Amino acid sequence: MMSLSLGELQQLLDVLQTLDVGLVIIDRQHKVQFWNDFMANHAGQGSEQVAGKSLFEIFPELPRQWLEQKTETVMALKTLAFSGWEQRPHPFPFFSYRALTGRSAVMYQNLTFMPIASGNGNVDKMAIIVYDVTEAANNRLALEEMNQKLSVLSRTDPLTGLLNRRSWELALAEEFARCRRSGRTSTLMMFDIDHFKQVNDTHGHQAGDQVLQHTATLLNNKLRTTDKAGRYGGEEFALLLVDTDAQQACQLADRLCTALSEQPALVGDKRISVTISAGVAEISEQMEQAQQWIKAADDALYQAKSAGRNTIRLASS
Repeated sequence: MMSLSLGELQQLLDVLQTLDVGLVIIDRQHKVQFWNDFMANHAGQGSEQVAGKSLFEIFPELPRQWLEQKTETVMALKTLAFSGWEQRPHPFPFFSYRALTGRSAVMYQNLTFMPIASGNGNVDKMAIIVYDVTEAANNRLALEEMNQKLSVLSRTDPLTGLLNRRSWELALAEEFARCRRSGRTSTLMMFDIDHFKQVNDTHGHQAGDQVLQHTATLLNNKLRTTDKAGRYGGEEFALLLVDTDAQQACQLADRLCTALSEQPALVGDKRISVTISAGVAEISEQMEQAQQWIKAADDALYQAKSAGRNTIRLASS
């Protein structure tokens, strides 16, 4: 149990009046009994203006049910309580000191709720101490954002934005294991851009990069959120179609071929049309490793190329 006597409280008030933390004292009806300079500066209202007013009248944005529960708990148990910015970032609608230079225009806050005992030991008031933790919160959020970006970069191909080969193979291994456990059917499609070397030789490598990006964009437009598309290497792409059979995968391949035919890549003032060759392999009980699944689709892709390209071949059972 922790509480303050009136004498101790007066000493505390003298210290906290001008410190760079907020202090507001309320009674059981949430009416303001004390309001320090920090609160006055950030709320735009002096202590005389808010004295005796309900905290909810001054700040209609306050989460009422949450604060009432905090008040009841602190006063009943006569113990401290806390609130961190991670759970509730901006309880009081204050602007940040660094609104022009910081990441956030609003203030991130940590709060401490402190019971205040009267002379007879009863607790009928509560102090709320407001700490401005905007800088620390912004630093944490910036670090988390950077880590998230690094995580995405480590998993994606920088040119196309698709999964890189390593990440795609990990996704394939997980799906292979899931299908083996559940008996579900998923299908793998490998395809590459026909005569891609000619695109580079004729139009330059920058144009070739734009054709790869264009192909990846059209591919993404055809996918569901559960599907996994990756750049397998060079002009070769890999596509994992979850809970999809071979026939459905071939239909997707047909739609992609049509999209590439109807929407050439626009490179400067040139339109570059390309075709693809694709190999499709549905998972089978005979496959013991994920690499066998890849080989089946890759063999079918080789057959499509051997048949003259711009075609789709289904792996043999």
